Amino acid sequence: MARGPEFSRNETFMHLLYFADPLCSWCYGFAPELTKLLERHPDARLDLVMGGLRPYNTKPTTPEFKAMLREHWRHVATASGLPFSEAALDRAGFIYDTEPACRAVVTARDMDVAKAYPYLKAVQRAFYRDGRDATSGDVLAEIAAEAGYERDTFRMNLDAELMREEVKADFATTQTLGVSGFPTLGVSYGAQLFLVTSGYVTDDVLEYRLAEIDKRVQEKGSRGDAPG
Repeated sequence: MARGPEFSRNETFMHLLYFADPLCSWCYGFAPELTKLLERHPDARLDLVMGGLRPYNTKPTTPEFKAMLREHWRHVATASGLPFSEAALDRAGFIYDTEPACRAVVTARDMDVAKAYPYLKAVQRAFYRDGRDATSGDVLAEIAAEAGYERDTFRMNLDAELMREEVKADFATTQTLGVSGFPTLGVSYGAQLFLVTSGYVTDDVLEYRLAEIDKRVQEKGSRGDAPG
């Protein structure tokens, strides 16, 4: 049976849960902010959960949909300052299916969890900055090789039924927890999960919200209340 993300129960460190899709433009914009947070908290644990922005889409993008995406991407570029290429949208018959990229991150997580978040960011840069087709298994395997994975093994694992089931488990976890937008970041205290952000915010906002959550949890703990 495929396994979904594992949520530990008795952490003595910051345990973050990141619900994302590699081909979500706001997740791309959010990556530098989350990275800055993690750099200030090197002992933090980050668990990736793939949300599935547009999984299993089979229809080529229409001119109207491409125009909407271009406008959306301009908003993200303005907010984040990150570069965008529209090369992917210029491909004839381009199908915006985010399942392969999500499955690739799950594959990366399964092969080497420590490289999974760097791989997620590499896929984002490849698609949004460089205009590479991150819906292609071969391209996703090339990006994996650049990120330190063995290309042929990654490519084989990517197409395995186990990974197809595991990414479905991620999508199901996302839905069960009521996460409907990306990026979404949560912080876990034992069995309790607290929302840090649903949507793009800067790293200073993340720090403030995490501090406020921790303060509330500690106050409840000092009164003998269960966090909730």
